[in-house]
Amino acid sequence: MSGISVDSKGVVRVAGWEKYGWLRHGFSTREGEVSEVYGGKSLNLGWTAEDEAGLVTENRQRFVGAICGGLLDKTGHFASDARASDEPRLVTVRQVHGDVVQVVREGAVEGLLQTPEGKAVLVGDGLMTDLPGVLVGVQTADCVPVLLVDVRRRAMAAIHAGWRGTLARIVEKGVAGMREAYGSQVEDLVAAVGPSIGGCCYSVGEEVRAGFEGEFGYGASLFEARGGEVFLDLWEANRRQLLEAGVSDVSVVGECTACARVKGERKYFSHRAEMGVTGRMLSVVGEGSW
Repeated sequence: MSGISVDSKGVVRVAGWEKYGWLRHGFSTREGEVSEVYGGKSLNLGWTAEDEAGLVTENRQRFVGAICGGLLDKTGHFASDARASDEPRLVTVRQVHGDVVQVVREGAVEGLLQTPEGKAVLVGDGLMTDLPGVLVGVQTADCVPVLLVDVRRRAMAAIHAGWRGTLARIVEKGVAGMREAYGSQVEDLVAAVGPSIGGCCYSVGEEVRAGFEGEFGYGASLFEARGGEVFLDLWEANRRQLLEAGVSDVSVVGECTACARVKGERKYFSHRAEMGVTGRMLSVVGEGSW
């Protein structure tokens, strides 16, 4: 396990993954850009009720540009001489706190997976693909984003794992889905558990503890009682699922969305810390053809 991450242009990346020259990935923060509804200027990437759709579109374009590199002009827009086929295609999913990881297949991207403004059409809590030029992504604001990459077959998945999805073993199902869809072997998979609310801040009810202890043999070890409350470590819960599924190369970013700070300011959006009125981060992965 490695808790090391590196920041570049406001994007959190997994240290060591740069050796895969074809791979593009990153976890967004709230740093900079054009949304102002959540305080200052922030990188809200979700279609929230409070923010303007046009600003979200602008933020998404800039974030994808930062992930892919080399396609943006000085204004942060895609350069006018960039061919449409050169532009990365971001595909997201309508998340429902379930255990379904959808497959993005050849011929299904254009018009079928998102509305003209970029809103998701597919329903589930994860996406996988082996298509070059496609970034698959999930939104979070405390839940756990997990990225999976088959470094031999160049297939990848982005998974949204809140406590319900984690309890439903969505990460294990994601690994199984990649093995079925692409013939992935677990020894070729690398994984990253991204920024999310940590065990330091994530208090839960007894029914959640009972669910995890009933589902996982190691369930009791995921909880800590402090000050009359019970706290759940979702980072460890998802790391253990990856290990149980046979994935041995697992990085954990290890930054809590509820309490991580940069120069005294919140680094991430947090649904719990901001009482439900907050933006969304995106966690994305894909094979670069840009």
